[in-house]
Amino acid sequence: MGDQAVKLSTKGRYAVMAMVDLASHSNGSPVALADIAERQEISLSYLEQLFGKLRKGGLVKSVRGPGGGYLLSRIPQQTRISDIILAVDEPIQTTRCSPGSPAGCHNNRGRCLTHDLWEELGNQIYLYLSSVALSDVCERRILGSSGMFHGTGGQAGSVAAQ
Repeated sequence: MGDQAVKLSTKGRYAVMAMVDLASHSNGSPVALADIAERQEISLSYLEQLFGKLRKGGLVKSVRGPGGGYLLSRIPQQTRISDIILAVDEPIQTTRCSPGSPAGCHNNRGRCLTHDLWEELGNQIYLYLSSVALSDVCERRILGSSGMFHGTGGQAGSVAAQ
């Protein structure tokens, strides 16, 4: 997976919360960060940092002047949750080893016994978050704790509840 590792940090979680808020309240008009900050109980200065990264990542665009704020750059169905998290968080590895290096984290350059376990966990997190669109979250298509959801036919396909 290399540079596609996903870290579930506060930055990532707050960015997803803010993007869901933006998608839910926009209706084609810019949404002020102050309004998102109030609704989501996130500090405005923190949101400004996150939206700077989201803008650089091409996920939102800013509108200046009276009635200004932020708009989504693309429709919610085309915005993956993994895109949001990767835009605000530096990709990190789930193991102690250097990303993409055949050498391991032990002094003898060998890999620890749990290397493949943690690497595969990172893969699974990324695959799941890349299969969920912003619209799936906005429209509450994520089902309970089973991890199953009614998606919009994204990259990984949809899984129907039984």
